[in-house]
Amino acid sequence: MSTKPYDLIVIGGGPAGYIAAERARQDGMKVLLIENKDLGGVCLNEGCIPSKAMLNAAKIYYQAAHGAPFGVIANDVSFDISKLNAHKTGVKDMLRKGISGIMKRAKVDVVNGLASLTADRRVAVKGDTYEGANIFIATGSSPAAPPIPGIELDGVLDSTGVLNLDRIPSSAVIIGGGVIGCEFACFFGSIGVPTTVIEMLPEICPVVDADIAKTLRMELSKKNITFHTGAAVKTIKESSVEFAVGDETMSVDRDIVLVATGRRSNVNGLGLEDARVEFDRGGIKIDDRCATNVPGVWAGGDVTGKVWLAHAASRMGEVVVNNIAGRDDRVRFDTIAGVIYTNPEVATVGLTEAAAKERGIPVKTGKMPMTANGRFLAEHSGERGLVKVVTHAGTGALLGVHMVGGACSEMIYGAAAMIETEVRVNEIKDLVFPHPTTSEIIRDTMFTLN
Repeated sequence: MSTKPYDLIVIGGGPAGYIAAERARQDGMKVLLIENKDLGGVCLNEGCIPSKAMLNAAKIYYQAAHGAPFGVIANDVSFDISKLNAHKTGVKDMLRKGISGIMKRAKVDVVNGLASLTADRRVAVKGDTYEGANIFIATGSSPAAPPIPGIELDGVLDSTGVLNLDRIPSSAVIIGGGVIGCEFACFFGSIGVPTTVIEMLPEICPVVDADIAKTLRMELSKKNITFHTGAAVKTIKESSVEFAVGDETMSVDRDIVLVATGRRSNVNGLGLEDARVEFDRGGIKIDDRCATNVPGVWAGGDVTGKVWLAHAASRMGEVVVNNIAGRDDRVRFDTIAGVIYTNPEVATVGLTEAAAKERGIPVKTGKMPMTANGRFLAEHSGERGLVKVVTHAGTGALLGVHMVGGACSEMIYGAAAMIETEVRVNEIKDLVFPHPTTSEIIRDTMFTLN
């Protein structure tokens, strides 16, 4: 057994962990990064990156097959999943090598293995013990498996397993209409696979604004996707899924089933009890500095259950390093944008109208259809979209921007900057947006406030 002192020990090599390690080295700290699997974490290897490769392929296929309104007539369009998988693997390999190179250039010590905390800020890995003045836990999350009868049957996949499909299924049933469920529904539906989404709540994507969620559901319904909301799955069978809507029991045929009912924080086996770090089934408890109840022990990313987003995890890693270095820094969770990479995309940042009202904040809201925008109309024939803004009724401060349609993911950062800097509506009206761009609609919507 050996003892090696470090300024910072990072457990987990995903978006929170490797960013924290790089930033800490830039501050001159001696850093150890421990990862049990591949660098890049779930995001790069089992989530964000491979799923976006799949969604982009499906989008290209769908546009080619439905290009007639734009004068594009494509005959014999086909989808080759083996070529998609090769592209996906190549992207992951390149990004992993990039992260590995960054760690080497930064002179971060990297150890592969399972880590567990012991007393006095020590971490055990493969029989060795490492000592750190600070420990940052960033072990991520895993797919949650609800107790559904038949979940163990062949063809029943989670969000990791579905990334490894080597064939196009004849039909797909997706249990859960949240972000992951809708993204994969869009993938399958766009390439022509009859897809059914079963969601327990009254509307899909309950974390987003209700008007935006409704518009998304209506648009996705055009792509071979059938939604059943307010529905509870009863059992998965060899070739079907049974579910209940109210008092009525229904059944839908299935080839594959994707269980997309959420994720759980990876807290087991970390020795949190021994280190007396507070956690519950939701994750490790932290404050807005990402500090736990134990001095010198920090946590960030999915393992905290705060925000299940890779970019939020990276920001949390930076906040930890800044605080260790003596620069007071905090995460403003309300200003972290989120995206659903369906076609159309959804992008949102700040408070929804409902959330603001729950906090007792007086609000004014404005809405504008995307079809009022020239760029959107030229590029998205027959599609709908919506922008909704939420502002403080008294101060005029921008509180939330919520969009569905077009490339919303590439516009939302501007709205996040506006909210982060507490820009007022009148100041946004004075900004000049380039024309024609879809982003103009953010400014235009400000003039609809009542």
